[in-house]
Amino acid sequence: MKGYLILDLKVENYAEFKVYIEKIPAFIEKHGGRYIVQGVVPEVMEGDWQPERVVVLEFPSPSEAKEFLNDPEAQPLFAIRHKATVSKLILAEGCV
Repeated sequence: MKGYLILDLKVENYAEFKVYIEKIPAFIEKHGGRYIVQGVVPEVMEGDWQPERVVVLEFPSPSEAKEFLNDPEAQPLFAIRHKATVSKLILAEGCV
């Protein structure tokens, strides 16, 4: 089963966030992940959810997605994201 990290974020400090954008792809790849959706402004089709930007990452499994999130070397980058954005993150297991 694949693992999908779905991130809804509002960038509050682009200058700081740019460091994250430049460096995080190496950690995504390190854990077998890839971008499915990369920071797009979504079109709301139903409901009252109003995300500003959406990122979807696909990993070979949910456990590899969790390993990415827990990678000690990536923690400084996650700290930058937490400081420079307001974000919500979920992990969803794929059907295949």
